[in-house]
Amino acid sequence: MAQSAKQEEPFPWHIGVFDAHCHPTDTVPSIDKIASMKTRALTIMATRGQDQTIVADFADRLGITEQIIPTLRAPAPTQKAQGHVLPSFGWHPWFSHQIYDDRSSDTTRNCGPPDKKKHYQQVLSPAPDDDHIFVQSLPDPRSLSALLNQTREYLKQYPLALIGEIGLDRAFRIPGVDMVDNAYERDPSLTPGGREGRRLSPYRVEMHHQRMLLKAQLNLAGEMQRAVSVHGVSAHGILFETLQETWRGHEKPVLSKRQRKRRASVDAAHENDDEPETTKSNSGSDGPKPFPPRICLHSYSGPPDTISQYLHPSIPADIFFSFSTLVNFSPETKKAVAAIKAVPNDRILAESDLHAAGERMEHLLEEIIRTICRIKEWSLEDGAKQLSSNWMHFTFGQR
Repeated sequence: MAQSAKQEEPFPWHIGVFDAHCHPTDTVPSIDKIASMKTRALTIMATRGQDQTIVADFADRLGITEQIIPTLRAPAPTQKAQGHVLPSFGWHPWFSHQIYDDRSSDTTRNCGPPDKKKHYQQVLSPAPDDDHIFVQSLPDPRSLSALLNQTREYLKQYPLALIGEIGLDRAFRIPGVDMVDNAYERDPSLTPGGREGRRLSPYRVEMHHQRMLLKAQLNLAGEMQRAVSVHGVSAHGILFETLQETWRGHEKPVLSKRQRKRRASVDAAHENDDEPETTKSNSGSDGPKPFPPRICLHSYSGPPDTISQYLHPSIPADIFFSFSTLVNFSPETKKAVAAIKAVPNDRILAESDLHAAGERMEHLLEEIIRTICRIKEWSLEDGAKQLSSNWMHFTFGQR
């Protein structure tokens, strides 16, 4: 009865509720619903060539600015939430086969893009040797240098923007040519480039190719000192190894108990000397590095007992774990519950991971926050405050 009663508690939208990962640019008309949403801010991901400019357009119309950041923290019991947008620019592993690496070969750069058929034979498994119709249906490969340059320009244009969605996926198969239903008609409201009702082909992207693209974007995030949102499916071990490679040689020294106590005393003595919190960590003031300052493992589906490896005190990046109803609780699993219990209170985030803004997105966000609060044994108000603080830390580096 207590749990049922708790579910009936009014949801504290006024505190400030943040969606750490969503895709409303997949359904462009839904942008008109954002301004009326109760959600304080949406962290919107780009995934492929077709949606980079759309994410930028959403940011132009509804984007967060540095002047707005203080208002995001303030409770607004009588004021409508403004539904601001925080853009993220990146290339998802589902579309990684469309990129070729032109950084190390002068010959490739001088001669233009590689032969289309040879490229896809090299990066797909099994190699589509005789599947001419499938290869012809794929886009011409795009240069990694051009992709990184475009992303860098977006990050300069939007100084609060993140990099995402990027990552690794062993399970994904590229959509084929045939439709699931011959009568299928493409929904004109959907952004091109997705699955769009097509049957899945037998082809997967080689893991070495996915890793190449992921590392390149992680390095760019380090260069620009931006947080990243990372996708990881059926590749949890190799994902950790790939992230670890970017910060190798930059690990923080692990202090003994005595050293930690001494440092705490020094910090306490100088507590009042600190400057006011700003968004300096997003501006690159800490200097370029080969790894991002903050990493969110979105809709984390890895084993609960591997969470501790991401929390080792030597890791120089702050690691967050976000959860969604769509991925983690459809239906609820013991693994997801155990993972939420294992994540420290200040490193957990909530997301909808939905493709359209509006009521369903808010329903999913409210549902996952209620679930997290139940598992963490938080009140809804305390949970909303904690998740709000965590989102500010992840996105802007503010504690």
